[in-house]
Amino acid sequence: MYILLISIVIGLFVAMLFVNLYFRAKVLKVYGVLLRNKVEFGAAHIFNRSKLEAEVLPKYPAFRNEIELFISHMRYSIRMATVLIALITAFGAVLMYFR
Repeated sequence: MYILLISIVIGLFVAMLFVNLYFRAKVLKVYGVLLRNKVEFGAAHIFNRSKLEAEVLPKYPAFRNEIELFISHMRYSIRMATVLIALITAFGAVLMYFR
């Protein structure tokens, strides 16, 4: 049981690393396009859709797809990291209990 839990935790760490690298590559690719074209918005726009639609998208209509793609990748990577951290914490707690 202990070896299985250690294997699961190690697998989750590897999954977290893979998710981080995968989304970093995708986000940086889109971010490069936005940066070259001087598209600016803040973290509040990433988490507040109405603020994004009111302030940023009308200002940069040509880059709507890139902005939405960047924001969706950011949200998804945050969600995946949160789930993986919760799973690692849960399995780590179980490991501490069985040790």
